[in-house]
Parts: sequence; C-alpha cells; structure tokens
Amino acid sequence: MFRNWRIGSVNGALLAAYFIPAWTLVAFNIIVAPVHGLYERPSVAVALYLSDHLQMAGLETVRAAWLLALGRLTVVAFFAIYLVLLCIPRIRKSGGSDEALGIALAIGSLISFASMVMASKVGEMAALRLHATELLLLLGAAIVILIERPEAAPQTVETPAEIPASLGLEQAELLHNR
Repeated sequence: MFRNWRIGSVNGALLAAYFIPAWTLVAFNIIVAPVHGLYERPSVAVALYLSDHLQMAGLETVRAAWLLALGRLTVVAFFAIYLVLLCIPRIRKSGGSDEALGIALAIGSLISFASMVMASKVGEMAALRLHATELLLLLGAAIVILIERPEAAPQTVETPAEIPASLGLEQAELLHNR
C-alpha cells in the first residue's frame, strides 16, 4: 500500500497532521474571543507588536486578529484539501496534490515569518522560537517538494502489428514438422 508514496507526500501529510489541529485551535480561540485569543502564546507577539509599535485601538486590533485567524484557517483549508487529494492514488502518484500543499506552505510561511519578525521586535522569546520552528518546518517541506519531482508516466510506443506476408496460407511450423 505504501510502495508508491513519495517522501514529499509523507512530509506534507505529517505537516498537515501538525498544522491542522494547532492552527485551527488558535484561529477558533481568536474568533470566539478576539482580544483574549490574540494574547495567547501563539499570537502574543502579533498582539504586542500591534499595540506597542502600531498603536492600534481596540476595534482595529480585533479586525487584525480576525484577519490573522482568517489567514490561519486558509492554511488549514489548503492542508485539508491536500490530505483529501493525497488519498486518491492516481493524483498522489502524478503529484497533483502538490499545488494545494504549495499554497498552504506559501501562506503559512508568510504568516510564520511575519509573526517571527514581530516576536523579535517585541522581545518575546517563546513566541520567537515557536514561529521560527514553524517557519523551518514549512520551508523544509517546500524544499523537499521543489527537489522531488513526481515519477513520470511510462511512455509506451505503439508499433503496428507485423502483418505476415502469407496471411496464414502457409502451413504452420510445428516442432515435429522440422
């Protein structure tokens, strides 16, 4: 069953197994209580940067928190699409699911990089480590996907069947007839 799985497919599935529950939980905490969810550990650097450096008021902070939650849910949705496409063997073998994974990796890397930069600006070391680790996971998967190409479909060359000159009018050659 696992003979035709590429290393990029397994790597993407493991990333999805981490990012789908982790980022969904963070996004739903932000959706339910925007300010409280924004000041939890995965998003505290963004919250501190918005309040300290950009001096955003309450309603603007809530809108920024919802935008962050929307970005995280978009990444989760593309990882979920990737897992669904990964379950179809024909699509998995041809690399058709790599596009959904690539979009998830690109958006997720952008969010993690921005969060990491914000964490370094406000001096939040735990959040910096978290976002740097997530960014390295995403970039590592992107490198594996870029380097590993899906296997090419076998090309068969069809040759026309040879038509015997006699069209079967000659006597068949049998072993005892030699």
